[in-house]
Amino acid sequence: MSKITFIGAGSTVFAKNVLGDVMMTPALQDFEIALHDIDPVRLKDSENMLNNLKATAGSTCRIVAYADRKEALRGAKYVVNAIQVGGYDPCTITDFEIPKKFGLRQTIADTLGIGGIFRNLRTIPVMLDFAKDIQEVCPDAWFFNYTNPMAVLTNVMNTDGGVKTVGLCHSVQACVPHLFRPLGIDPEGVQWKIAGINHMAWLLEVTKDGVDLYPEIKRRAAERQKEKHNDMVRYELMFRFGYYVTESSEHNAEYHPYFIKRNYPELIERYNIPLDEYPRRCIRQIERWKTMREELVNNTNLTHNRSHEYASYMMEAMETNNPFRIGGNVMNTGLITNLPKEACVEVTCLVDRNGITPTYVGDLPPQLAALNRTNINTQLLTIEAARTRKKEHIYHAALLDPHTSAELSIDDTVALCDALIEAHGDWLPKFN
Repeated sequence: MSKITFIGAGSTVFAKNVLGDVMMTPALQDFEIALHDIDPVRLKDSENMLNNLKATAGSTCRIVAYADRKEALRGAKYVVNAIQVGGYDPCTITDFEIPKKFGLRQTIADTLGIGGIFRNLRTIPVMLDFAKDIQEVCPDAWFFNYTNPMAVLTNVMNTDGGVKTVGLCHSVQACVPHLFRPLGIDPEGVQWKIAGINHMAWLLEVTKDGVDLYPEIKRRAAERQKEKHNDMVRYELMFRFGYYVTESSEHNAEYHPYFIKRNYPELIERYNIPLDEYPRRCIRQIERWKTMREELVNNTNLTHNRSHEYASYMMEAMETNNPFRIGGNVMNTGLITNLPKEACVEVTCLVDRNGITPTYVGDLPPQLAALNRTNINTQLLTIEAARTRKKEHIYHAALLDPHTSAELSIDDTVALCDALIEAHGDWLPKFN
């Protein structure tokens, strides 16, 4: 029996989406679904939930929970990763509260910025432990990474881990519907092209019947921008740089140096920027789980409709050889020609029995490539810090981060990094 392994299976709602999709897919019915999580209670919750779902779906997949990660991985054909190292308490709290003492405010802090750097530094060693196990017990497996920071972790698994890895983020398939819905534009029959880096990929083309829709999009967006709404940062970027970006305004507010600024506090109100948004979401999710748990875990009538997450469609394409197109995060093997070859990029990929074949993009518009490079700089220096265990590269990553460097002096940036290293303690490896 072939095996699909889900690491971080205690993410019960996400496990329902991805593995519920698997159980709804005829080509995947002969697979064992192997679950692993370091939290035994959450692991048991997900096992119960999936067995209930299996019964209502009439699936023949076999659900097995493993306490031992290596055994969960042994013989796997596909591995889905959805871990979070350190969780909300203590690590997310640390990522937000220590920078506040230096006057640095954040919104999400899970991808770039000072919070994203330290989330990477505590996650990379864990991911490389996965890679060692995969090399030993399932070296041919495809690794589907859903964990943020997406670009760095996908990069590290490919380059340092030697694992066939693709990063998957639903910001790509959600981009055009999210843009069109509030503007009252019908997405039916629309074609689009997206490329860049994760959370900062660009809607390069959007047409219907050969007609460029950008002029109408910008006309309607300009009208909407006169009133407060939740996508004001992305609209501003589109007006200034010409193109709409895939990830949300709350994320992009902290990927650029323009929006969260102590000397311009009015920008927070002007662009409707939700500071400390991620901690609020974490608290809501923790509270919501108290009531959701019974609805999901012990509900013998639980049902599922196949979601828009890519994983099951990719497995189906590889099993059946019926091609499927995704927006995937892969190494830049000459795909985007004005971004560094060491970077992980987000481009259209074809999935079939041959695996994952990325498509060539060429040059991005120069202003978009320049914006991407500001984020890639910090990503690559973060990887260098993880590889060498040298503090100086943590400092370099932070000093090159657009938001941090726009707000703090060199001395304060270094001091903030030292304070975060101390506060994280054993959640980080030792740096020299």
